[in-house]
Amino acid sequence: MKKRIWAAIATALGLLAGAGASAAYPEKPIQLIVPYGAGGSTDLLARAVATVAPKYFPQPVVVVNKGGGGGIPGRVEVVRAKPDGYTLLFGWGSGEDLVVPHQRKLPYDLFTDFETVCRLSIHSIALAVPASSPYKSLADLVKAAKGKEYVTASVSTKGASVDVTFLLFGKAAGIKVNTIPGAGGADAITKLVGGHVDFGGGHPSEILPHMKAGRLRALAVALENRDGSIPDVPTFKEQGFDVVTAGSVKGVAAPKGTPKEVIAYLEKKFQEVANDAEFKKIMGDLGQPVDYMNAADYKVWFKKSYDQFGSLYKTLGIETK
Repeated sequence: MKKRIWAAIATALGLLAGAGASAAYPEKPIQLIVPYGAGGSTDLLARAVATVAPKYFPQPVVVVNKGGGGGIPGRVEVVRAKPDGYTLLFGWGSGEDLVVPHQRKLPYDLFTDFETVCRLSIHSIALAVPASSPYKSLADLVKAAKGKEYVTASVSTKGASVDVTFLLFGKAAGIKVNTIPGAGGADAITKLVGGHVDFGGGHPSEILPHMKAGRLRALAVALENRDGSIPDVPTFKEQGFDVVTAGSVKGVAAPKGTPKEVIAYLEKKFQEVANDAEFKKIMGDLGQPVDYMNAADYKVWFKKSYDQFGSLYKTLGIETK
């Protein structure tokens, strides 16, 4: 009996100690590891978070860029970090998480090496044409394409989310689409603006400046619902084409083993940031929609989107690992 009592006391003390440790969090700055260089959409979002975070976090939220290697080294750094809530992955759910794992083996497991915290934003993939193009709608583009052997589309990378989306559009419309890869998103947009392809596009933040300058016209977005950053642009589905894919997703993750209390704390604080008027204003200026999703819902959405890309690779005959 005494042994059981002492065991119960020891367990209770251990729980209290753990609760105390979690209650003290955070005691030092929290690092947001952005696995890309400065100036990209993920980096800009992270800096918007860091700007508003002092209203809600008692410690600084610091952006740390770990670019290079296709976004993989930055993720590895988070996986190897101590699971104490002070090193977080920013950009959880982008193409390197939803698309690349279908192409090649990675030095970590998406579903066992990370703890999901939340989603903050998701860009659509938008199809656009040069302002001088005769195509005013997807119907115009499809009608013209049916009279050709194929139409061309500029994309940043073969096999990436924009490439998959445009090939899916071709299949849904019954037309042949030849995607032309560039040296990245900026190069793909340059080809499009220059009229070297029939259509192209990317995320709204990439094409919005050209739309405002009158150089591009967006015809469709590939989300289930319209993108808040370009609300006047209809979805593919509104125009009769079953094309829905995840775009550039901006979520937050922590190393596996991070205490549940810490995850819950971060989930709540990031939601407060997402609801902040100043943050929404910054995001609007960046052309990035705020689309918060809690950890539980985001896990489900993440897995569904991951499986969708795997299925699309098979449907479209794209070579995988």
